[in-house]
Amino acid sequence: MEEILKQALLYDFYGELLTGHQKRVYEDVVLNDYSFSEVAENLGISRQGVHDMIKRCNRLLAGYEEKLHLVERFVSLRSQVGQIRKIAGEQVEDPAMREIEAIAATILEEL
Repeated sequence: MEEILKQALLYDFYGELLTGHQKRVYEDVVLNDYSFSEVAENLGISRQGVHDMIKRCNRLLAGYEEKLHLVERFVSLRSQVGQIRKIAGEQVEDPAMREIEAIAATILEEL
């Protein structure tokens, strides 16, 4: 999985477990693509402090995933539902399969 997508998913699932300060720094650097220098200047901390905070947050988020596996389950579920949709979509002449494909599409939209 691409690193930025992995970081975004980890943050989506576990970001609320970070402190407010950690969330702000992480969001600015990882999600909003600000440089360490920009974030440091805005928050009145050192560039090294921002770097250390990002590393610490990455370790925390990865640790939560290692224990809970929520992102892993999410990615697996999304893949499996996508496969169901694909298989059902190949059977367009069967009304039940069209309904299954529609349900799978709805699930994928919600994920």
